[in-house]
Amino acid sequence: MPIRAVVFDLFDTLVDMRGDLITMDSHRGSRIPASSRALHAAIVETRDVSFEAWNDAVMAGHQEFVKSHLSRDREVSTFERMGDALSRLGIRDDALAERLSAIHMGALREVVRFPSHHTQVLEELASRVKLGLCSNFSRSETALEVIEAGGFRPHLSAVVVSDANGWRKPHPNIFDATLAELGVERSEVLHVGDSLRADIGGAAPLGIRNAWITRRIPDRQAALEKHDGPDPDHEISDLAELPELIETLDPTGI
Repeated sequence: MPIRAVVFDLFDTLVDMRGDLITMDSHRGSRIPASSRALHAAIVETRDVSFEAWNDAVMAGHQEFVKSHLSRDREVSTFERMGDALSRLGIRDDALAERLSAIHMGALREVVRFPSHHTQVLEELASRVKLGLCSNFSRSETALEVIEAGGFRPHLSAVVVSDANGWRKPHPNIFDATLAELGVERSEVLHVGDSLRADIGGAAPLGIRNAWITRRIPDRQAALEKHDGPDPDHEISDLAELPELIETLDPTGI
């Protein structure tokens, strides 16, 4: 079956999320992003809330969302998380929840890096096959900003982000939503991503061919040993390897 579309993960696939560049703080013995201080500063402009109380609320909400949503591959948007933490403090203010979401995402946006050749790779591939994006992320607006900043948007025929879709990879729904936007069948797609669980573990059971990108994987062998799902169909260390891989999979198609 020919490859008619390539679907990409976003973070640590199309772009790098440099978590090592995030400045960290501490709260009750746990490491938390230093941006928590900026979130708290925005709250205390109008509310009397301690830094400890704010972070206790965030952590309590996260623990509950893990059970109610994330363990079932349901997404929780950043806005929902912020609103939930505020409500635990007796505050119901959508405008403030939105402001906190923007502050938090602004801190993450600062550590995103763009491999210089990826736009060219997508341009070349888009002349041959359809391209799509399927990303686990809790704020679509930020994901779209990143896609635009990287120069990727003109080459993508479909963009599906989990906070808008409601489901997170590896759930089949988010894959099928992406393929529906592209107008292709599962057997006609190559999915590319860095997560063995989300990307490979989601694509493989659906009969979607897949490629594990290891550029940002610190220990490839250790990652494979910890993974209890299907092995990747293919491995690449850089997106620049994709045109040759597709040629190998479909020598008459492109």
